[in-house]
Amino acid sequence: MEKVKVGIIGCGNISDIYFKNCSSYKSLEVIACADLDVEKAKQKAKLYNIKRAYHVDEILSDTEVQMIINLTIPAAHAEVCIASLEAGKHVYVEKPLAVSLEDGKKMLDLAEKKGLLLGGAPDTFLGGGLQTCRKLIDDGEIGKPVAATAFMMCHGHESWHPNPDFYYQQGGGPMFDMGPYYLTALVSLIGPVRRVTGSTSTSFLERETKDGRKIPVEVPTHVSGVLDFENGAVGTIITSFDVWGANLPFIEIYGETGTMSVPDPNTFGGPVRIKKQGETEWKEYSLTHNYTGNSRGIGVAEMADSIKSGSQHRASGQLTYHVLDIMHGFHLSSINGTHYLPFFKPERPKSLEPNTEF
Repeated sequence: MEKVKVGIIGCGNISDIYFKNCSSYKSLEVIACADLDVEKAKQKAKLYNIKRAYHVDEILSDTEVQMIINLTIPAAHAEVCIASLEAGKHVYVEKPLAVSLEDGKKMLDLAEKKGLLLGGAPDTFLGGGLQTCRKLIDDGEIGKPVAATAFMMCHGHESWHPNPDFYYQQGGGPMFDMGPYYLTALVSLIGPVRRVTGSTSTSFLERETKDGRKIPVEVPTHVSGVLDFENGAVGTIITSFDVWGANLPFIEIYGETGTMSVPDPNTFGGPVRIKKQGETEWKEYSLTHNYTGNSRGIGVAEMADSIKSGSQHRASGQLTYHVLDIMHGFHLSSINGTHYLPFFKPERPKSLEPNTEF
């Protein structure tokens, strides 16, 4: 198969795993990278043996680049994605799809108009752990899902991140930062969401970095939400940067005949455990699918295969927009004191076949 030629925009912390992994997928070839700081792009190009290092404008003018991987900060996602689509490039963007719903919709409409694919992170739901969960649910191991819980509880990223400011600006916060992993997993496992209800708070008005610098907090840092799924299941999710510790599961799915313990949706592996009706012990299940290590970029590879085959890719713009819509819904529900109905409900992404390789 002829490889899709890829350019990476944004050479920050997250870029290394994309540079490493994309070179291993048979459908991809990274031929260029770019950053507002061209020296940073040159350093990554040298480190990963990439042919070309550019300023952002230059990479969009390179006619050999067919797909852009957008790894910029959330506030720049829409601008870079729209410019890339206008330049005739397919686009895969880190989470979230955009900061605003309006920009997300512009991106979807532009991709459709141009006949281009738009996709986005997270792609952890394509990993071996969550795909095993999906297969077990589809095979009826716990019966029809009737409820779910999801928890992401920590005290923020300023203790380790060199530049944590954007986590506390518009487009940041625990829901927009980590919520995509949990919500994407839930939509993949249970299906789309028809209604959400949320409550939010900001417990600390400023944060302190490792070097003592103060960061003003502009967004809610504790978000609690209820999800009503199309299939009738009811989910509960909490994402927080305000707690120092918790003893809570990542995700649990409660079915008519059993409960499933789902692995961390920010990873690709297991463990996957089920406790069935009438049983006293949890049973750990062997993983049925590949990609159990850090496989970030698998969504890019799957999208590249879809470019060649004309099939619908799984980590799609429609899925990422639905997740963005849900996240905004929690915040708007809290502000307005009402339920929120997502604008757009995609189809549940198709599962992968066991032993699929990209």
